[in-house]
Amino acid sequence: MPNSPRQCGNTLPISLPPSSPPIHSVHHPAHPQSSSFCSIATPCWVAQDADISGLKASPFLSLSYLSHVAHTLFTVLNGKNLQVPSDRIPAGIYVSIDVDWRTRWKSTISVLSADKSVAWGEIVTLSSHASPALSVEIRASYEADRMLGRGEVIGKLKMSWDELLDHGDEPFDLPFPSMHGVHPSLTLKTTVVHTCDNQNGVLSGYLVERNIARDTDAGHAHVAKYVTNETVSHLNYAVRRFQSVLDQCPVGHPDRATALTNLAWARLEGYNRDDLEDIDATTSLFRDALALRPQRHPDRLFSLYNLTKALTWRYREKYTAANISEAARLYHELLPLCPESTYLCSSTAGSNGVEYVIGECNKLPTDASDEGIHLRRVVLELCPLGHQFRPIALVMLAQAVEVCFNKHGNVDDLDTSIQLSREAVSLCPEGHSDRDCYLNDLAVSLLSRFNHQGKHNDLDEAISLLEEALRLRPVGHRFRHTSLDNLGATLTSRFKKGGDIDDITRAVSLYREALTLCYELEVSEDLNEAIDLYRESLQLTRLDDPERHAYLFNLSSALCSRFTQTQKNEDVEEAITLCQESLAALSSLHPARCFSYMWLEKAYLSRYQTLHDPADLSLAIEHSRLASGHPTQGFPARIRAALRWVAAAEDHQHDSVLEAYQVCLELFDSHVMTRSSIISRREAATTFDGARPLPIDATSCAIRRDNLRRAVELMEQGRGQQWSLASQLRTPLEDLQSVSPELARKFLHLGKHLSDAQGSTASTDRADADRAATEYRRLTREWEAAVAEIRDLPAFSRFLLPPLYEDLQVVARQGPVIILVASQYSCSAIIIPTSGDPHHVPLPSVTLIELTNLKDRFSRAIRQASRMNPAEPRKDLIVLSRIIWDEIMLPIVNVLEHVLKVERRSRIWLCPTAAFTSIPLHAANPFLTKPDRSKEPCLEDIYICSYTPTLSALVRSRKLMKKRVPPSFVAIGQGQPGAGKGKELLAVDSELELVHKLAPATVNCTAISGDAATRAGALEALQENTWVHLACHGKQDRTQPYDSHFVMKDQHLTLLDIMERDIPHAEFAFLSACHTAVGDEETPDEVIHLAAGLQFSGFKSVIGTLWEVDDGVAKHVVEAFYKYMFRDGVMDCTKAAWALNCATHSVKTKVPLEQRMVFVHIGV
Repeated sequence: MPNSPRQCGNTLPISLPPSSPPIHSVHHPAHPQSSSFCSIATPCWVAQDADISGLKASPFLSLSYLSHVAHTLFTVLNGKNLQVPSDRIPAGIYVSIDVDWRTRWKSTISVLSADKSVAWGEIVTLSSHASPALSVEIRASYEADRMLGRGEVIGKLKMSWDELLDHGDEPFDLPFPSMHGVHPSLTLKTTVVHTCDNQNGVLSGYLVERNIARDTDAGHAHVAKYVTNETVSHLNYAVRRFQSVLDQCPVGHPDRATALTNLAWARLEGYNRDDLEDIDATTSLFRDALALRPQRHPDRLFSLYNLTKALTWRYREKYTAANISEAARLYHELLPLCPESTYLCSSTAGSNGVEYVIGECNKLPTDASDEGIHLRRVVLELCPLGHQFRPIALVMLAQAVEVCFNKHGNVDDLDTSIQLSREAVSLCPEGHSDRDCYLNDLAVSLLSRFNHQGKHNDLDEAISLLEEALRLRPVGHRFRHTSLDNLGATLTSRFKKGGDIDDITRAVSLYREALTLCYELEVSEDLNEAIDLYRESLQLTRLDDPERHAYLFNLSSALCSRFTQTQKNEDVEEAITLCQESLAALSSLHPARCFSYMWLEKAYLSRYQTLHDPADLSLAIEHSRLASGHPTQGFPARIRAALRWVAAAEDHQHDSVLEAYQVCLELFDSHVMTRSSIISRREAATTFDGARPLPIDATSCAIRRDNLRRAVELMEQGRGQQWSLASQLRTPLEDLQSVSPELARKFLHLGKHLSDAQGSTASTDRADADRAATEYRRLTREWEAAVAEIRDLPAFSRFLLPPLYEDLQVVARQGPVIILVASQYSCSAIIIPTSGDPHHVPLPSVTLIELTNLKDRFSRAIRQASRMNPAEPRKDLIVLSRIIWDEIMLPIVNVLEHVLKVERRSRIWLCPTAAFTSIPLHAANPFLTKPDRSKEPCLEDIYICSYTPTLSALVRSRKLMKKRVPPSFVAIGQGQPGAGKGKELLAVDSELELVHKLAPATVNCTAISGDAATRAGALEALQENTWVHLACHGKQDRTQPYDSHFVMKDQHLTLLDIMERDIPHAEFAFLSACHTAVGDEETPDEVIHLAAGLQFSGFKSVIGTLWEVDDGVAKHVVEAFYKYMFRDGVMDCTKAAWALNCATHSVKTKVPLEQRMVFVHIGV
């Protein structure tokens, strides 16, 4: 026959039909001492216990038989209500059928389902002539790998063959006697068949000491009796039996893990019923068993489950965090191993299983150690989406990660905390009982990030969340005072940033109510009472409270304030002591140490200003240095500390003043670099009070200290910060490519990714924006690491560092560069010559206030001139031009002519700062007539003037001149922008025709106008051509300069659009539009305007405008310019300044003064 029967005994023929699974030998030479009677993976026949003792030395027993008899075909379909008497979780359930005293059939071991049922569907053929009756047992096995003994009896039944055969061919239920009030049953099917067999069979399996199996079975039986009857003698007997088995399974024995588990389970049952006390020893037994069942061991999941139960019971007795934490980690491994819909799975997930462990873990105190955070992540993974405990698990992990941030200052931790809290809030919709708490937690985290990074969106969102939380906590709510306090503090922070009186008014009102709720007293505005309240708060704070330092800060600040009023030395002494105490309480990397240093600086400076002890000033400066350099605090706080350092050093003429400026500028660079979008960088740069003039004040400081080279370096480092940071991602790498091509490729790749990421955090979805910001920060770290790697190369040690004077002086190779410094401390000029040290030109009659007035007077004069007849004299403009000449440019020209010997009609470059940026310096003119009736020369008679936003911009443009390509010229005009976009420009089309006519015939010249002059069309033309002429409306947005734009047919072509394009082959652009070369008032030293944007994107030479252009007369300047520009038929962008100079001279009789002054040249 195709399938051989397994058999033992001498006479009973048994066969399996062809449909039954094949049966394989379970002979395992590697385990000659195995105590398993048979394979548990397949049904088999084995001899009864009484007949196997003499067979253990013989691995196989051969049998022969020949029979012609009737047989019964048994199908064991399934079992139901299979309750294990001991309540232990079995590895599986099997059926055992005893035909007579010699033979037993055993089914496979199948997993118990959650409804306590099992499906087998196994078939066996039995002969009824051997015995008038048979015995059927249902047993639980506690091993999926190797059975030790026969397991625990669930049901046992003896019946005759006639009772079985009465049911015919239909399936029927076979009920078993009740166990704990539950009646287990089997569903069977029987059929009579006739067979003729003449075959040999083998008895397989390893037969070892009967004592191990017998003691194990006895132990299971007595544990079941103990659980049923709670008779301690049964427990004691079971423990003795299992201990005996363990003694017979020494280290290395294949059944030792099973023996350990059985003994431990019996002891755990006794412990649960208060009949045994030593839970520690029981837990150790389970842990030893788990160690013997490595990953992928079939029984490992049961060892995991057993150990979790022991740890849970031990936690319930001792409440040791280590026990419940270990249980959580074990469940984390166990749950994925549990087959779905099984009894083990349902028991594990129940309220006494993982649910209990999760709940208890959520009650543990916050632990920000690596182990503590790992536990919180484990607990969160135990709570998938939809789990009732997921919100609290998210919040507990968020709190642990935020405490980690508070200790170490890694902003990634804070971002993670916010992301987790956002998810928690999203899982608690309106009506959820805990929504107010989750809103509050998220708001507090956002406020922490605002304090660390200064992002206003975080502050506004925190206020919105706290307002909702307060609405959910009406009068009488136990946490209402917390919401009042938090919202008041957040509104106060916003008031300090924005100055909105409504914010501080609301904050005061909220604080009043909070104090009334907490202290039941009226709020006093008296400083003395405030100090008393701070003292009371401090006294109520535990010494180990992690926020104790904040209470120390508050009291110290109030004492310092009182000291400045009363000069009572004891107040400032106590303030210093309190700050020193806060430092002692904080770890070396705790971000809040920065605030301790800041309060100490304040206290020492207050005492110095009263007692004038130089030691106090030195201590104040030193603590400013420590605060601004504290590595784990966010840049905003460190910048505020550095600004205080600058102020103190300037006010008291301390020697550290240049160092203070340098630190400030470096912190600003680092802070702005954390912003992923160009617009958010500008917002970051304009946040700090008193920071706007910082680069110019630093330059003035270096001038006043006779360090002109350093003055040039500081000016360049601090000005044009937006352009500097953006251009770092577009740095030419020819030199690097020749030294390390791979590193150059890596840098370019990261730079591209960073550029692409700019603006990705502008999403309206705050969670998406947070994720984008985190990704941007990751890319920034990689980019910075690549920069550090480049700096390790010889000759690249200053790669992307602020340039030194020697690096910057190359800007003057084709003519001197004049930096005009307008500081609150002094106004002057620095001339960078072609070689040698810079020259200082004092402007003693000019102050910052006078420059501001001059700028305003120019604006009024330009507006007035625009309303005048072209033939009318521009008296106001003439007066102002004389002032520029006499007080500003004449002293500079004198140095150029008489000291530096710069020849007339040479080129010079002007680099104005602050208020100088809004004054037409190139238009300086004495408007005097000599005795011989000739005119006194003006600036543009003497020199050919150009402007540059920064020195680095000019250096970069000159470097890019090396990459010239054959020129192509496009003229873009939009004279009919449409309703609401400006008046019709009637001269645009004729201007385009004029440009096309004047362009060299050898050059490909195209024009785009009318409906074709769209935003997309203009951008494409900018990228595809080297020369561009733009005639249209231009608008400078003074509040958001990146929104400055050229008006096209459909959409505006914005400065941001232009900046996002990299056009290295571009050369020249003529911007015949209004306001294309004037920056915004908020950040004048950033020089953010349309002309500078074109220069940044790649255009080396640009003609721009300072105010409105009259298109009717501007065409005269345009015509004259291109005639001079193309006089020799060559397109050379370096001639643009000369051509503009000649053009404005040649049209004096046609074009009024303000329309000649409006055009300026920028670049090479």
